Amino acid sequence: MADQSTQSIVINATPEAIMDVIADFSAYPEWALAVKKAEVTTPGSADRAEQVRFTLDAGVVKDEYVLSYLWSADGLTVSWKLVEGHMQKAQHGSYVLEPAGRATKVTYSLTVDLAIPMIGLIKRKAERVIMDTALKGLKRRVESMRS
Repeated sequence: MADQSTQSIVINATPEAIMDVIADFSAYPEWALAVKKAEVTTPGSADRAEQVRFTLDAGVVKDEYVLSYLWSADGLTVSWKLVEGHMQKAQHGSYVLEPAGRATKVTYSLTVDLAIPMIGLIKRKAERVIMDTALKGLKRRVESMRS
């Protein structure tokens, strides 16, 4: 069964600066702890990839998978879905950016359906790590680039 999680954080940067970090897949191993490799397999327009292959090592969960991305014309939303994977049957996610004065509210949503059963405690821990990386890791990366 798929589990969906949504969390938000405020980042002291413009939506453009945040989206540039989200779109820089080759740098993910530098700030997204479990991502060991991210390779654009299908480039898109304006430096926005259409498909990316990830190699993930989150301790208990190791996987290699491909995500397909859809970037909004206004630059405030990116969404993705699973194209292929070993440990996952499905994945849908998004970042939605909302300007908030000089900062930006970033909302991250993720729905994952695993191909193998996982004990609830381990699943919740994995979810916490993913959400922390997706938001707190992103915030650290974006704000450190502004210093």
